[in-house]
Amino acid sequence: MAITAQEIAALRKKTGAGIMDCKKALMEAGGDFEQAIDLLRKKGRKLCMDRAARQASEGAVFAAVSSDQQEAFLLVLNCETDFVARNEQFLQLGNAILAECVAHRPDSIETLLQLPLKDGVVQDAIMEAIGVIGEKIAISAYETLRGTIVVPYIHTGNTLGVLVALQGANAAQSEAVGKEIAMQIAAMHPVAVDETQVDPALVARETAVIQEQLAQEGFTGFKAEKITQGRLHKFFQESTLLQQPFVFAQNNKLTVGQYLQSLALTVTAFKRVQVNG
Repeated sequence: MAITAQEIAALRKKTGAGIMDCKKALMEAGGDFEQAIDLLRKKGRKLCMDRAARQASEGAVFAAVSSDQQEAFLLVLNCETDFVARNEQFLQLGNAILAECVAHRPDSIETLLQLPLKDGVVQDAIMEAIGVIGEKIAISAYETLRGTIVVPYIHTGNTLGVLVALQGANAAQSEAVGKEIAMQIAAMHPVAVDETQVDPALVARETAVIQEQLAQEGFTGFKAEKITQGRLHKFFQESTLLQQPFVFAQNNKLTVGQYLQSLALTVTAFKRVQVNG
């Protein structure tokens, strides 16, 4: 049977599939619109299985904040090439998924994949996109953060995102200050806000490395312990947000903690994600 241009256009608008894929699906379905949609979805599922073992090391980071600015969301959607990472349909998919996250507040990627989207769930939409775009697409990271005020930040290139939770007297300044602190986190990659929030396993691992180095250098006993504490102190200075030199301060003479204290603001938590991170 003959398939009209209008039918192809309608199916393409509905699914986002290519013209030839839509025509082929309609012909195979004998002109049945719903069956053609199912055929395109099955194609996406087959491609998804075929590409399951492939690397999806490119992609984009998406960020959103609730209307009251007390909760924000980060999503990393991966693909195989940077060309697709800039593709309008890929970006639309990421934004659509993130909008569902804001609306439903899932607590994990597994829950996120079952959120409603279009005529199915997020997992279905991803598989359909795989069928249309022809690359492996997957969610590799999803983070949320709550606070008095949460500021989202996407670094240039859309491959790195940060959320910063702030509280304090100068709430009016929070957005501008939050962006500065987020840029600090993006550039300097702290592991925690302060020493008390550093994972004990990380501290133990760092201590073991230092002690091994000192043993090789011939230090033992009290002297080795003193040097260990000094090097751990340096580790905390470099790796915790509040002790890091503030990158926007002249000559780096101000720490992030000192800068925030001068504004009567406090960072309570942060999240940092990046593509292939």
